[in-house]
Amino acid sequence: MSEIILEMKSITKEFPGVKALENVNLKVKKGEIHALMGENGAGKSTLMKVLSGVYPIGTYTGDILFEEKVCEFKDIKQSEELGIVIIHQELALIPDLSIAENIFLGNEQANKGIINWNETTLKTKELLTKVGLSENPHTKITDIGVGKQQLVEIAKALSKRVKLLILDEPTAALNENDSENLLNLLLELKKQGITAIIISHKLNEILKVADSITILRDGQTIETLDVHGGNITEERVIKGMVGRDLTNRYPKREPRIGDVIFEVKNWNVYHPLHSDRKVLDNINFNIKKGEIVGIAGLMGAGRTELAMSLFGKSFGQKISGNIYLNGDEVQFKNVSQAIKKGLAYVSEDRKGNGLILMDDIRKNISLPSLFSISRNNVINENQEIVEAEKFREKLKIKTPSIWQEAGNLSGGNQQKVVLSKWMFSKPEILILDEPTRGIDVGAKFDIYTIINQLADEGKGVLVISSELPEILGICDRVYVMSEGRITGEVERKDATQENLMKFMTKTRG
Repeated sequence: MSEIILEMKSITKEFPGVKALENVNLKVKKGEIHALMGENGAGKSTLMKVLSGVYPIGTYTGDILFEEKVCEFKDIKQSEELGIVIIHQELALIPDLSIAENIFLGNEQANKGIINWNETTLKTKELLTKVGLSENPHTKITDIGVGKQQLVEIAKALSKRVKLLILDEPTAALNENDSENLLNLLLELKKQGITAIIISHKLNEILKVADSITILRDGQTIETLDVHGGNITEERVIKGMVGRDLTNRYPKREPRIGDVIFEVKNWNVYHPLHSDRKVLDNINFNIKKGEIVGIAGLMGAGRTELAMSLFGKSFGQKISGNIYLNGDEVQFKNVSQAIKKGLAYVSEDRKGNGLILMDDIRKNISLPSLFSISRNNVINENQEIVEAEKFREKLKIKTPSIWQEAGNLSGGNQQKVVLSKWMFSKPEILILDEPTRGIDVGAKFDIYTIINQLADEGKGVLVISSELPEILGICDRVYVMSEGRITGEVERKDATQENLMKFMTKTRG
């Protein structure tokens, strides 16, 4: 048998107004970990959806050969029957079902229509052992963390006798420890002869596990690199992705910091469902005009809960404390009040909470500030179009027109639409929660530039990020959280990964 397990030849895929893939070629060797890299919108996820049958035969041109046989998949079930299993960036697990039920959903261990639960439980335990999980098979998905949910997805793939495992941004939502565990599992599966294709923007992770890297740019194949055969560096991969050297990943900025514009004192928040569980304990911090302030912390430290509770009390109960804007105490009883008084919040979940995916770019941008383009409750559509076009040009949103549905944009361009809508609301304070999650290095640079511009305009910017290099690269000052408390405040000149980590792991005592 050939050492090539998969070959995709001259794959072309078009959407209305957009050619997503143009004569793309890909060869994957049996038993290797093959990385697929490129900027957002390069066509990576589209190519994998073609391969897995999400986009069926007839919706694209070109050929797929798997184990030297031509494949014409009509749906995802046909590709899975051959051992090609895709795990999407948005996990396809049902929260209220158990781990066992999720693993064998659609693949039930049944005889004459009756599920054998003993066999289901036994096989689930075996699969969980393979992926390094010791959870009870009857545990609900909602009761385990995102890192463990990723491992359940892989266990589900193994239950289908997977030969080629496709992972789309598998570590995007994971902390450093969970990411490490998942990468080690991939290396272990490789030893067992399972081939993997991984899409990721985390260059350090790719160079750690990948044998080969294929780079796409603007829907076309640029090159395939042999990681073990040459001196392949992060800079070399970036040059292939963006078509130029990106010598500095963080744009230079000379901060012009003024007086305190936003201050939070003695902020306490309890869990929305468990009234006796304190989530945030006596939080105090401030932001100055023109300042970019970072919040660092491990998963579960309370960073997102803090942001949401400040943004019109959209998280928590029994909230107490004081908020000051330009020296005056303010109260945000709901999100609408928070927006009108100058607060904006870019959610970490841009698809779930940041955008209406079925609506076009124009409507998404104007949504939080319809009152500013309305008269007598009638929207001025011409003004709405002008504003949307202005932001499309200013933020370099790659799209044929402002009438494009937000759901059809790449992750980086979706994030630019989210930023546009909050910039349109003319906020005094902009809270950014994981602003570059799942975004390529080129789009990251664009977003950092936008953040700098907002600070230069005198806005106060609060950045929450799990990536310490990002916090260190763009922030003027950093607060560190652990277990719902602020455990440290670090000036830029004193900020190092080691210093921040010391505060991030500080526990109550």
